[in-house]
Amino acid sequence: MDVITKKQLFESSNLFLNKLKKGSLFIYPTDTIYGIGCDATNESSVELVRMIKERFETPFSVIVPSKEWILRNCEVDQKFLDLLPGPVTLIVKLKDDSSIAPSVVKGLKTLGVRLPDHWVSDFVRDFGKPVVTTSVNKHGLSFMNCLEEMDLDLKGDVDFFVDEGLVHGRPSKIIDTLTNDVIERD
Repeated sequence: MDVITKKQLFESSNLFLNKLKKGSLFIYPTDTIYGIGCDATNESSVELVRMIKERFETPFSVIVPSKEWILRNCEVDQKFLDLLPGPVTLIVKLKDDSSIAPSVVKGLKTLGVRLPDHWVSDFVRDFGKPVVTTSVNKHGLSFMNCLEEMDLDLKGDVDFFVDEGLVHGRPSKIIDTLTNDVIERD
């Protein structure tokens, strides 16, 4: 696993964008906590994230390249779209299920979308496709706020880690746009 900085990520962005296109998994900071992800259109990469997280049934959320991507592929009211960018995940109705790998949503017709208020959104915009976003921890364990908290078992499965030091955040607030329910996570 390569540990890189934001500066290295953007100075060699073609290298890292190509790694994602080829199926790489990576760990990255957001405006909330560190996430683990991959190209959300690559079925085998998404399944690998599921295996690592031991999260086999529940859907994943994605960081989207833009609000326009959401409007093209999902149904969402403007009042919810106005919450982005920010530390929220919007559960929206998926219009085009071919826009992501099937294992992202596990048969559901909804998708969790994020647009962090963070430079990682610029990287995803440059990638041009959604990226799986889920906390860096095995299912049911504590989320990760820095490299030193990383589960050593992950190191062999992840291709690169974008280190931003300690991230002082909490998982994003989840808003179900179909029911107007707000789901706060502990």
